[in-house]
Amino acid sequence: MTAETNNEILWTPSTERRAASGLARYCGWIAERAGVPADDYEALWDWSVRPGSGFWASLAEFLDVAADGDWSPERDPARSGFSGAGWFPQVRLNYAEQALRGDDAAGPALIQVSEDSPTLEVSWTDLRRHVGAFAARLREWGIRPGDRVAGYLPSITEAVIALLGSAAVGAVWTCCAPDYGTDAVLDRLSQVQPRILVAADGYRFAGRDIDCVATIRQLAQSLPGLERVVVVPRIHDAVDLDLPVTVTPWAEIVADPAELVFARLPFDHPLWILYSSGTSGPPKGIVHSQGGIVLEHLKWLALHADVRAGDRFFWFSSTAWVVWNAAVAALMVGATVVLYDGSPNRPRPDRLWEIVAATGATQFGTSAGYLTASRQAGLVPGRDHDLSELRSVLYSGSVLPVDGWRWVYDRVKSDLWLDAPCGGTDVGTSYVGGNPLAPVYAGEMQCRLLGARVESWDEDGRHATDRIGELVVTAPMPSMPVRFWNDPDGLRFREAYFDVYPGVWRHGDWITITSRGTALVHGRSDSTINRHGVRIGSADIYAAVDRIPEIADSLVIGAELDGGGYWMPLFVTLVDGARLDEELRIRIADEIRRQGSARHVPDEILLAPAIPRTLTGKRLEVPVKRLLQGIGQDSAVNSGVVDHPDVLPWYSEIGARRRKEETCAS
Repeated sequence: MTAETNNEILWTPSTERRAASGLARYCGWIAERAGVPADDYEALWDWSVRPGSGFWASLAEFLDVAADGDWSPERDPARSGFSGAGWFPQVRLNYAEQALRGDDAAGPALIQVSEDSPTLEVSWTDLRRHVGAFAARLREWGIRPGDRVAGYLPSITEAVIALLGSAAVGAVWTCCAPDYGTDAVLDRLSQVQPRILVAADGYRFAGRDIDCVATIRQLAQSLPGLERVVVVPRIHDAVDLDLPVTVTPWAEIVADPAELVFARLPFDHPLWILYSSGTSGPPKGIVHSQGGIVLEHLKWLALHADVRAGDRFFWFSSTAWVVWNAAVAALMVGATVVLYDGSPNRPRPDRLWEIVAATGATQFGTSAGYLTASRQAGLVPGRDHDLSELRSVLYSGSVLPVDGWRWVYDRVKSDLWLDAPCGGTDVGTSYVGGNPLAPVYAGEMQCRLLGARVESWDEDGRHATDRIGELVVTAPMPSMPVRFWNDPDGLRFREAYFDVYPGVWRHGDWITITSRGTALVHGRSDSTINRHGVRIGSADIYAAVDRIPEIADSLVIGAELDGGGYWMPLFVTLVDGARLDEELRIRIADEIRRQGSARHVPDEILLAPAIPRTLTGKRLEVPVKRLLQGIGQDSAVNSGVVDHPDVLPWYSEIGARRRKEETCAS
């Protein structure tokens, strides 16, 4: 299916801005060493994904990675395969060492913003001191490289310290956000059996204190192998936890200074365990390596996002989303990381824009949903807030309609770089995204990232430009998982990525690579609508629906039914005061037809009590499809990771009604 591209250029970087970027400096540097044209990004990308080019080792030299050993050979063929294992077998390094090289003269290391508490700045000196104290205490407790340390924490300074302290020792960090249900936390942490749990006693959201003490008790009673809980006070001055394991207050740890010692570890030593969404089965524990994340996040931040020493990097995220980990990595380039623990909409819908202004953020990362909500709320951030320091807005998580891109330039700032990195938890990074040397075309990611051999494949495994196909990666990247946790024979790993194209990584998105080198992502391929033999990306329908001001949220499903029928409902929620009458249904259908085609128009438009999403904001397309097809809720979705689990039975009932109608008709 041919994709429609947009020739509308929204922004072009100035000559001065291009020249000052990290990517321009790398282009000039590598041109002298490898003979790659300094002014041809496509040639640079082609060189970077070529086997044996030396690209990844060149990053280590250019970005000054602190390490021991020889960066040659690049991979151990006996161990690597199509994964993050076996890279740079001679190299030893430490993620925390790379992250803590910043200078107090450039500004604080962290800025902690909370909903109802004063903003806190943490200097590089204090951050190193606290990380050193936490790492020393881990060693005192017998924690060794490979042991697991878990967090049950919101986006706060203590979460950063615990991550870096664990990495300094070589322990494997893993974290769940406290808005996860208890069962969802146990589904994840019981797999990895942490010895230490760092837990907040609660958090504040939308003006309410959420108490987590009962969950901490249940975790301490249920997690096998847990030896100690470190309690971070957030809403209680003191609390008697009465746990079956040793309890240590956070203040006791950071009050005891210790020398900061980094264990330099093999390049592919595990750094952290992230988790798949867990919306349709047990979440998979995704293990990333210290070295793979160091190289990949340095590449993304310093070259593609153009984050520099002294910048202030703010990406609003939960600790449950890989974006939080990527944002913390801005420390590696000497930038200040802005953390926010609170609601994005309290006390006003422009709360995040207010934080951008108050902290002097140079980069602001958010979701497509927040940008859409800002537009629908009639916000004018550029008029109402001082955004003079803001150089770029980044968004991820879902597709932003073209109107949303235009809104950013009309209402936020005209001289602004809108960057849309798209990747996933699986690789801990982006495949496509920003290029500070190139113009911004409406609705398009600017390039395939260096070192990411991304292609768009049809069912026969053929790549073509300007056509929608499966997003595949045809060469390994060092940030790919070393393995899945508790997957000794690698079966779950192979089934997750290589079941469609053997030996080639399939990500699960529809993508178009354009002839000018940009990319468009069209939504998940495993929830793609296949109507009359034509594949339709759900994002194309959302882009049309989002234009209608009465629509607050939407979800479209294409479901194959037992009798051979195909049902494509569109579920919507409305803004206050709106009604889903026949006139509005006609307008919705007309807009979808105008933006897409007659095939895009749904069979029914239904008013839903809520659109269920994961706690990281992704629509539950596949789980809802399964509910509509009659699969039981316990099998179709893990309700512990759903923001509105109470509405799931409603979708099951709607599916039962539709299947009954089909049976009667036949």
